Amino acid sequence: MILIAILTVRKEAQEKFRAFEAHAAAVMKMHGGRIERTIVVAPDGSPDVFREIHVVTFPSAQAFAEYRNDPRLGQVAHLREDSVLNTEIFLGEEGPTYGAS
Repeated sequence: MILIAILTVRKEAQEKFRAFEAHAAAVMKMHGGRIERTIVVAPDGSPDVFREIHVVTFPSAQAFAEYRNDPRLGQVAHLREDSVLNTEIFLGEEGPTYGAS
């Protein structure tokens, strides 16, 4: 399973956000998940925030659900609450490569 997460983050809380994501990635790994790639985007007209796009994989929807319900995420939830303004999640699947190797 592939998911795309688009997170809008307060620039002033970037360190808290990075600490949360590092912890979340470690918990994710315990459930077979992985952040495959991150992309940082500066939204137009918003100097106080940035967006970070994550391409994430899990072996199954069940593994993703288990990750989401893992109590170890709750231990650092305050870091996420202090730093993330908005999250959008899209579930997807592998698409065409268009000739890329």
